[in-house]
Amino acid sequence: MNEDDALAAVRHFELSVPQAALDDLAARLDATRWPDESTGPGWSQGVPLGYVKELAAYWRTAYDWREQEARLNRVPQFITTIDGADVHFLHVRSPEPDALPLLITHGWPGSVVEFLDVIDPLTDPRSHGGSPGDAFDVVVPSIPGYGLSGPTRGPGWDIPRVAGAWAELMRRLGYRRYGAQGGDWGHAITLELAALAPEQVVAIHLNTLLTLPPDDPAVAAELTEADWARLNRLLEAEPEMSGYAKIQGTRPQTLAYALTDSPVGQLAWIVEKFMEWTDSDSRPEEAVSRDRLLTNVMLYWLTATAGSSARHYWEAAHPSRPARTGRPATPTGVAVFAADAARPVRRLAERDHHIVHWSELPRGGHFAAMEQPGLFTTDVRTFFRSFR
Repeated sequence: MNEDDALAAVRHFELSVPQAALDDLAARLDATRWPDESTGPGWSQGVPLGYVKELAAYWRTAYDWREQEARLNRVPQFITTIDGADVHFLHVRSPEPDALPLLITHGWPGSVVEFLDVIDPLTDPRSHGGSPGDAFDVVVPSIPGYGLSGPTRGPGWDIPRVAGAWAELMRRLGYRRYGAQGGDWGHAITLELAALAPEQVVAIHLNTLLTLPPDDPAVAAELTEADWARLNRLLEAEPEMSGYAKIQGTRPQTLAYALTDSPVGQLAWIVEKFMEWTDSDSRPEEAVSRDRLLTNVMLYWLTATAGSSARHYWEAAHPSRPARTGRPATPTGVAVFAADAARPVRRLAERDHHIVHWSELPRGGHFAAMEQPGLFTTDVRTFFRSFR
């Protein structure tokens, strides 16, 4: 595909949900068949019944989808077909002529909604108290199988295939040199993209990076008490918090029937992760606004992508191509947000990655750009300053 054909393949997109879909949602919420309350305290057995009822009532009577739809439509959106899958993406060009292109990738159960509060400061820092020299052209795609990209229709959409689609997307947009950023699945896709397109990806910034206890006793002996405390926190949390991943990695289709049919089911499945992974104590709204949380849920509900997004875990567990090996040479920045359960250990990360920037941030959790847009923006600006 030549450059003209590539640009022609990119189509403008505007979100316009049929009223019938909203009426169907309202009817399903009204007809919810509720379970009994759990016998454990608080969130120990899952999302408490009273909280889900409260949130569902707000969704049904107070939440304004049309207002949120208009908010999304204020950001330029596009869609293109790559490798047989539709790819929806936000694309905001900076008013600054020397802006660095930046590709940002979400994870599960996130979406492009995570980045609505950081796009303007990143693309137009001059208007947000920053330096025009820190400006970016921002591209935020929806992973195939998630949200507005819609369900994937065939097998094999694992991490390397998504990374290949991202390389093609940036090529179609005319970007030959760019940075990349990611958290959750987005961090794995970003690492893969850097390995796939090393001449194009100048540097990568991650707000997720997993480091596991080392098998080598000599390496383990080098770890400090603080390092082991961080590793042990993850190991202790993993059995309680990994059930969703085991289900999605083994039986995503079975799960899809429930989540695609029941909006309250889809709500609870996502809200549980926002409670466990954000910087919050008693409810996720302490970290993420209720409307923004529901808008994220809506992108899964309206597009019926509960199953295809869950299938991403199955694909990762059953890869269709060999995993990348070797230490990548791409300069890597890591932002560690204080409330993220999976906080990496620097001395272990540096064995496997070309770490040139490391920030320990005092607030925020797994959904960093949504929870702490100011801290996120500042760290991204600071890191990429050396690669323009």
